[in-house]
Amino acid sequence: MPSLSATPHPARTIFILSLAPTIGLGIARFGYALVLPDMRDSFAWSYSAAGFMNTINAAGYLFGALVTAALTRRIGLFDTVRAGVIACIVSLALCAITSNFGLLSFARLLAGAGGAFGFIAGGALAAHIAQANPDRSAFLLGLYYGGSGVGIIVSGLVAPLMLDALGAGSWPKIWAAFALIGVALGLVLILKRIDTPATPDNGGTARIALPQITIYLFAYFCFGAGYIAYMTFMIAYVRDVGGSVAAQSIFWCLIGLGTIVSPWLWRGLLARGESGMALAVLLAINAITAGLPLLSSSPAMLAVSAFGFGAVFFTVVGATTAFARFNYPPAAWPNAIAVLAIIFGIGQTLGPIATGAISDALGSLSSALTISAVTLAVGAIAAAFQRPLAQSTTNG
Repeated sequence: MPSLSATPHPARTIFILSLAPTIGLGIARFGYALVLPDMRDSFAWSYSAAGFMNTINAAGYLFGALVTAALTRRIGLFDTVRAGVIACIVSLALCAITSNFGLLSFARLLAGAGGAFGFIAGGALAAHIAQANPDRSAFLLGLYYGGSGVGIIVSGLVAPLMLDALGAGSWPKIWAAFALIGVALGLVLILKRIDTPATPDNGGTARIALPQITIYLFAYFCFGAGYIAYMTFMIAYVRDVGGSVAAQSIFWCLIGLGTIVSPWLWRGLLARGESGMALAVLLAINAITAGLPLLSSSPAMLAVSAFGFGAVFFTVVGATTAFARFNYPPAAWPNAIAVLAIIFGIGQTLGPIATGAISDALGSLSSALTISAVTLAVGAIAAAFQRPLAQSTTNG
């Protein structure tokens, strides 16, 4: 099979790969926030119950992150991406046909695991393509991670407008629409085979020296715990402060638009991602934009918050991939990305249920936004202390 280094159209290949996060993250994960207000009204869920659905999704992502490296060794990177996309589509369909809390929880768990399979394996493939095109590496990685923005925009256009047209209790139809969109996009990815490059043989197994990146891992944990509260509850917040259906749709689409343009905004920063400073800058901006609605719920402030948050939060993930690529040999990339994804998964597993419980106790979603912003700020401070690694792997 031809190697990815010989790919004649790397940007097009990356775009096809980016359909995995489009489906698994942009629609299957983050689309939940758009359906949540109607589901919460239909089932009389507390904020804790609503947060649990994203906690179980994050737990699935954590499980996927733990086993993705082993799965890629068994079936290859591309087949792992394909398995993840199929799992996400099945989960979307299951959400459309059941109102049972246990089955809905399982569907969210499956979406999390599938999202991790597709995202991590796709990220490793994207890193190989970027390595083969060093002059465009930052752009190519940003293009991959920006793919989730397409899913965010699609879900932002579909869900609020369907809710407005169909009325209360129409959440199953929205999940069904998400599933159909997932099938259409998934076929493009599945039918376009992307060959997996051979993993270099370095005479042993590349290992990750965790003590050297403890600060970086803590910062990334803070990101996982901090960003997910915003992405879980902000649509409910916009609705609670009087935002119309159109306002909710515009808000969500601005997040997606920010995600899409982020490769052009941050390519220079990602090209200098060998230390923790890139992560620190991005987390600081994330903290500021997450906190803006606390200052004012005016349409202008909400718009700036949405676009600014979207323009940064997926680039944070790109920065961690760049950090792994700069500091580890290619043989270690899947393991390094998986370790980072595990820490991220732990953070985003704890985030929704914790912020939901606090919101229930205090009776306000503003507390969730405060926690989100503070957690992101702590992560930014920590990341600034991470230095480039002299040599972070050893050969066994």
